[in-house]
Amino acid sequence: MSKQQTTLEELQANIGKSVGTSQWRTVDQQRIDGFAELTEDPQWIHTDPERAAKESPFGATIAHGFLSLSMLSAMAMDVLPTIKGQVMGINYGFDKVRFMNPVREGSKIRGSFTLLEVKQRSDQEWQLRHGVKVEIEGQEKPALMAQWLSLAVVVPS
Repeated sequence: MSKQQTTLEELQANIGKSVGTSQWRTVDQQRIDGFAELTEDPQWIHTDPERAAKESPFGATIAHGFLSLSMLSAMAMDVLPTIKGQVMGINYGFDKVRFMNPVREGSKIRGSFTLLEVKQRSDQEWQLRHGVKVEIEGQEKPALMAQWLSLAVVVPS
């Protein structure tokens, strides 16, 4: 997907508007197992398909909530524009993270983004706040909702 470029002025004019929705991404057992290994969280509800099918209320293994949250970086690359003069973007944190619906193995998820705030912190640094929702294909209730804060470092023109 090609990246759009925007200006800070255009961003400020679009506060409250949808930025876009990413492509669907499959959350398969290999992805879940890899995340479990990296984060040292091998809880059986994530990594043991046979046991999860028998004992879990979900009927299958589920993705870690933090896996779905971490996939927002790739989803954002699909839709968020770059800012003219931007030399880097930095994660600043999350507010109001809620894991609302488990993501069963084999599900497809995507992220939708709404620009909520643009705030200048210095001549070279702008803070952006996006409302994010991770949707699960075929389900009404999202996997998660949050507000994502990032810093855009720009070279003044």
